Amino acid sequence: MSLRINDTIPDMTVETDQGTINLHDWVGDSWAILFSHPKDFTPVCTTEFGAVAQLADEWAKRGTKVMGISVDSAEEHKKWKTDIEGFAKAKAGFPIIADEDLKVAKAFDMLPAEAYLPDGRTPNDSATVRAVFIVGPDKKLKLSMTYPMSVGRNFAEVLRALDGLQMSSGKGVATPANWNVGDDVIIPTSVSDADAKAKFGEFTTVLPYLRTTKAPA
Repeated sequence: MSLRINDTIPDMTVETDQGTINLHDWVGDSWAILFSHPKDFTPVCTTEFGAVAQLADEWAKRGTKVMGISVDSAEEHKKWKTDIEGFAKAKAGFPIIADEDLKVAKAFDMLPAEAYLPDGRTPNDSATVRAVFIVGPDKKLKLSMTYPMSVGRNFAEVLRALDGLQMSSGKGVATPANWNVGDDVIIPTSVSDADAKAKFGEFTTVLPYLRTTKAPA
Protein backbone atom coordinates (compact mmCIF):
# COMPACT_ATOMS: atom_id res chain seq x y z
CA MET A 1 0.00 0.00 0.00
CA SER A 2 1.43 3.35 -1.02
CA LEU A 3 1.54 6.14 1.57
CA ARG A 4 1.01 9.56 0.03
CA ILE A 5 0.91 13.11 1.35
CA ASN A 6 -2.32 13.78 3.29
CA ASP A 7 -2.85 10.06 3.94
CA THR A 8 -3.34 9.11 7.58
CA ILE A 9 -0.27 7.25 8.81
CA PRO A 10 -0.80 3.65 9.95
CA ASP A 11 -2.15 3.34 13.49
CA MET A 12 0.42 0.81 14.63
CA THR A 13 1.76 -0.47 17.92
CA VAL A 14 5.53 -0.81 17.75
CA GLU A 15 8.38 -2.00 19.94
CA THR A 16 11.14 0.51 20.71
CA ASP A 17 14.18 0.80 22.93
CA GLN A 18 11.87 2.73 25.30
CA GLY A 19 9.09 0.14 25.34
CA THR A 20 5.84 -0.43 23.45
CA ILE A 21 4.38 2.65 21.72
CA ASN A 22 1.22 3.24 19.70
CA LEU A 23 2.06 5.64 16.88
CA HIS A 24 -1.19 7.62 16.90
CA ASP A 25 -1.15 7.95 20.69
CA TRP A 26 2.50 8.98 20.55
CA VAL A 27 1.82 11.74 17.99
CA GLY A 28 -1.10 12.99 20.10
CA ASP A 29 -1.68 16.69 19.41
CA SER A 30 1.90 17.34 18.34
CA TRP A 31 3.82 17.46 15.11
CA ALA A 32 6.04 14.42 14.69
CA ILE A 33 8.99 13.26 12.62
CA LEU A 34 9.82 9.63 11.86
CA PHE A 35 13.24 8.99 10.34
CA SER A 36 14.28 5.54 9.21
CA HIS A 37 17.58 3.69 8.84
CA PRO A 38 18.56 0.35 7.24
CA LYS A 39 20.86 -0.87 10.04
CA ASP A 40 22.40 0.03 13.41
CA PHE A 41 26.13 0.69 13.76
CA THR A 42 26.51 2.16 10.27
CA PRO A 43 28.56 5.32 9.70
CA VAL A 44 26.20 7.67 7.86
CA CYS A 45 23.25 6.71 10.06
CA THR A 46 25.28 7.32 13.22
CA THR A 47 26.02 10.88 12.11
CA GLU A 48 22.33 11.41 11.29
CA PHE A 49 21.06 10.13 14.62
CA GLY A 50 23.68 12.36 16.24
CA ALA A 51 22.36 15.38 14.32
CA VAL A 52 18.82 14.63 15.52
CA ALA A 53 20.06 14.38 19.12
CA GLN A 54 21.88 17.73 18.84
CA LEU A 55 18.63 19.39 17.66
CA ALA A 56 16.57 18.36 20.70
CA ASP A 57 15.90 21.98 21.72
CA GLU A 58 14.84 22.90 18.18
CA TRP A 59 12.32 20.04 18.01
CA ALA A 60 10.92 21.05 21.41
CA LYS A 61 10.67 24.70 20.34
CA ARG A 62 8.45 23.60 17.45
CA GLY A 63 6.29 21.26 19.54
CA THR A 64 7.59 18.31 17.54
CA LYS A 65 8.34 14.76 18.64
CA VAL A 66 10.96 12.65 16.88
CA MET A 67 11.29 8.88 16.59
CA GLY A 68 13.85 6.75 14.75
CA ILE A 69 13.20 3.50 12.89
CA SER A 70 15.83 0.83 12.30
CA VAL A 71 15.48 -2.81 11.35
CA ASP A 72 17.44 -4.15 14.33
CA SER A 73 16.42 -5.12 17.86
CA ALA A 74 15.66 -2.81 20.77
CA GLU A 75 18.71 -4.16 22.59
CA GLU A 76 20.91 -3.28 19.60
CA HIS A 77 19.39 0.22 19.57
CA LYS A 78 20.34 0.72 23.23
CA LYS A 79 23.95 -0.28 22.51
CA TRP A 80 24.07 1.88 19.38
CA LYS A 81 22.90 4.94 21.32
CA THR A 82 26.17 4.82 23.28
CA ASP A 83 28.04 5.39 20.01
CA ILE A 84 25.54 8.03 18.84
CA GLU A 85 25.78 10.02 22.05
CA GLY A 86 29.57 9.73 22.15
CA PHE A 87 29.80 11.03 18.60
CA ALA A 88 27.21 13.80 18.97
CA LYS A 89 28.06 14.85 22.54
CA ALA A 90 24.30 15.01 23.05
CA LYS A 91 21.62 12.84 24.65
CA ALA A 92 19.66 10.70 22.19
CA GLY A 93 16.45 10.85 24.20
CA PHE A 94 14.09 9.86 21.39
CA PRO A 95 12.79 6.29 20.92
CA ILE A 96 13.94 4.05 18.08
CA ILE A 97 11.50 1.50 16.65
CA ALA A 98 12.84 -2.05 16.49
CA ASP A 99 11.45 -2.98 13.08
CA GLU A 100 12.95 -6.48 12.90
CA ASP A 101 9.89 -7.89 11.12
CA LEU A 102 9.83 -4.96 8.64
CA LYS A 103 6.23 -4.23 9.63
CA VAL A 104 6.79 -0.46 9.77
CA ALA A 105 9.05 -0.35 6.70
CA LYS A 106 6.32 -2.07 4.66
CA ALA A 107 3.41 -0.10 6.13
CA PHE A 108 5.20 3.16 5.26
CA ASP A 109 5.96 1.87 1.75
CA MET A 110 9.74 1.82 2.23
CA LEU A 111 9.97 -1.86 1.28
CA PRO A 112 7.73 -4.11 -0.89
CA ALA A 113 5.34 -6.51 0.84
CA GLU A 114 7.45 -9.55 -0.10
CA ALA A 115 10.70 -8.14 1.36
CA TYR A 116 12.57 -10.10 4.03
CA LEU A 117 15.92 -9.93 5.81
CA PRO A 118 18.20 -12.84 4.86
CA ASP A 119 20.71 -14.44 7.20
CA GLY A 120 23.94 -12.49 7.20
CA ARG A 121 22.17 -9.47 5.80
CA THR A 122 23.92 -6.18 5.05
CA PRO A 123 22.49 -2.63 4.91
CA ASN A 124 21.94 -3.18 1.18
CA ASP A 125 19.10 -5.58 1.98
CA SER A 126 17.11 -2.71 3.53
CA ALA A 127 18.71 0.20 1.69
CA THR A 128 15.41 1.93 0.90
CA VAL A 129 14.62 2.31 4.62
CA ARG A 130 16.17 5.79 4.43
CA ALA A 131 13.23 8.15 4.68
CA VAL A 132 11.99 11.14 6.67
CA PHE A 133 8.27 11.49 7.37
CA ILE A 134 6.77 14.67 8.84
CA VAL A 135 3.35 14.05 10.39
CA GLY A 136 0.83 16.65 11.52
CA PRO A 137 -1.27 16.63 14.71
CA ASP A 138 -4.09 15.23 12.54
CA LYS A 139 -1.94 12.07 12.06
CA LYS A 140 -1.65 12.80 8.33
CA LEU A 141 1.58 12.62 6.36
CA LYS A 142 2.62 16.17 5.45
CA LEU A 143 6.00 15.57 3.81
CA SER A 144 8.35 12.73 2.97
CA MET A 145 11.96 12.64 1.76
CA THR A 146 14.05 9.62 0.75
CA TYR A 147 17.84 9.58 0.66
CA PRO A 148 20.32 6.96 -0.60
CA MET A 149 22.72 5.37 1.89
CA SER A 150 25.67 7.35 0.54
CA VAL A 151 24.19 10.81 1.28
CA GLY A 152 23.65 11.99 4.84
CA ARG A 153 20.39 13.79 5.42
CA ASN A 154 20.35 17.56 5.80
CA PHE A 155 18.51 18.13 9.06
CA ALA A 156 18.71 21.89 8.63
CA GLU A 157 16.44 21.32 5.62
CA VAL A 158 14.17 19.06 7.68
CA LEU A 159 13.83 21.91 10.22
CA ARG A 160 13.21 24.44 7.43
CA ALA A 161 10.55 22.22 5.86
CA LEU A 162 8.91 21.74 9.27
CA ASP A 163 8.84 25.52 9.76
CA GLY A 164 7.24 25.91 6.33
CA LEU A 165 4.59 23.32 7.11
CA GLN A 166 3.79 24.91 10.44
CA MET A 167 3.59 28.35 8.82
CA SER A 168 1.26 27.24 6.02
CA SER A 169 -0.94 25.00 8.17
CA GLY A 170 -4.32 26.68 8.71
CA LYS A 171 -3.02 30.17 7.80
CA GLY A 172 -4.00 30.26 4.14
CA VAL A 173 -0.49 30.94 2.83
CA ALA A 174 2.30 29.08 1.04
CA THR A 175 6.06 29.47 1.28
CA PRO A 176 8.39 30.21 -1.67
CA ALA A 177 11.66 28.52 -2.58
CA ASN A 178 14.34 28.76 0.11
CA TRP A 179 11.87 30.26 2.60
CA ASN A 180 13.02 30.71 6.18
CA VAL A 181 11.26 32.00 9.28
CA GLY A 182 10.83 35.78 8.97
CA ASP A 183 10.66 35.81 5.16
CA ASP A 184 7.58 36.89 3.22
CA VAL A 185 5.04 34.26 2.25
CA ILE A 186 2.88 33.67 -0.83
CA ILE A 187 -0.84 34.35 -1.10
CA PRO A 188 -2.59 31.49 -2.95
CA THR A 189 -4.09 32.27 -6.35
CA SER A 190 -7.49 31.15 -5.08
CA VAL A 191 -7.66 34.31 -2.93
CA SER A 192 -8.86 37.46 -4.72
CA ASP A 193 -6.98 40.75 -4.34
CA ALA A 194 -9.84 42.16 -2.29
CA ASP A 195 -9.90 39.19 0.05
CA ALA A 196 -6.09 39.25 0.28
CA LYS A 197 -6.22 42.92 1.29
CA ALA A 198 -8.85 42.18 3.92
CA LYS A 199 -7.01 39.19 5.32
CA PHE A 200 -3.35 40.16 5.07
CA GLY A 201 -3.32 43.94 4.64
CA GLU A 202 -0.55 45.13 2.34
CA PHE A 203 0.87 42.74 -0.23
CA THR A 204 3.17 42.90 -3.25
CA THR A 205 2.13 41.74 -6.71
CA VAL A 206 5.28 40.31 -8.28
CA LEU A 207 3.37 38.63 -11.13
CA PRO A 208 -0.39 38.39 -11.68
CA TYR A 209 -0.27 34.94 -10.06
CA LEU A 210 2.52 35.64 -7.53
CA ARG A 211 1.69 37.87 -4.59
CA THR A 212 3.75 38.09 -1.42
CA THR A 213 3.01 39.42 2.05
CA LYS A 214 4.48 39.41 5.51
CA ALA A 215 4.12 36.09 7.31
CA PRO A 216 1.07 36.01 9.61
CA ALA A 217 1.80 35.59 13.30
